[in-house]
Amino acid sequence: MTGLATSGPIARARAYATLVFWLGLVWGLPCLFILIPLLSFLLFGFWHVDGNEIVRTFTLRNYVEFVANESYRSVFVITLFLALRVMAINLLLGYPVAYFIASVRGRARYYLVLALVVPLLMSYIIKIYAMRGILGPNGLLNHALIWLGILNQPSDLFLFNMNAVLITMAVIMLPFMILPVFIALERIPKGLLDASADLGATPWQTFRRVILPMSLPGAVVGAMFCFVLALGDFLAPELVGGTRGFTFGRLVFSQFGMAFNWPLGAAMSVVLLAVALGVIGLAGRIASPRWQRP
Repeated sequence: MTGLATSGPIARARAYATLVFWLGLVWGLPCLFILIPLLSFLLFGFWHVDGNEIVRTFTLRNYVEFVANESYRSVFVITLFLALRVMAINLLLGYPVAYFIASVRGRARYYLVLALVVPLLMSYIIKIYAMRGILGPNGLLNHALIWLGILNQPSDLFLFNMNAVLITMAVIMLPFMILPVFIALERIPKGLLDASADLGATPWQTFRRVILPMSLPGAVVGAMFCFVLALGDFLAPELVGGTRGFTFGRLVFSQFGMAFNWPLGAAMSVVLLAVALGVIGLAGRIASPRWQRP
């Protein structure tokens, strides 16, 4: 009887310990690898560099320097505009592709989806170098334009400038737009489309009043992915941008590297994070069904 009486508290203690263990994994690992590094960046942004030493006293001089320095502000605005263009290009290209894939019948659609997923498994640097070879003077793009008669000789206008950064980011990040839109389109019940056709709606009316509103959350998610990824990217501008493709991500990278001004780089990273969180919040609000109601 004593053993039976004590088995209950022991079982509850084990269940409690198991619960604490799994909660520690669920919440502890994100805090350890995500939240704590972000908080350390936030803390670093309030310090400053004096000579070669980091002075650990609270100050806003890094944020004041960012706002007061015209070069920093202009690079930031250019990067915002670049991210918006990448998002717009991918939305214009990715939505029709996703719509086409969703309209394919049978297993063929999933083979097409697999073809989109495979590039995501490749190294990001390898994809950038591949784009660098395509955009170079002896690359595929120049040869195609010469064959079409648009150019008479190879041009270096497609590499080591902001156009190269734009094209590279748009091509590499296109799957991040197509996949969310495809998932949203695939979830639309076929019965709704049949009902719309039975009620006399034209294909365009069905698309405008049924398909487009129901696929809007996927398009918003894809646009958010493209914008946020392009906003903070520094590898693509570093490898294909050259001196004329300088972005804010490269500026942050230089503060942690050659300039050895970690507090200023951390403050710039916090600015990027704030913009990214704002975009994510706006995207969530746009994709919300409550926001879409008239």
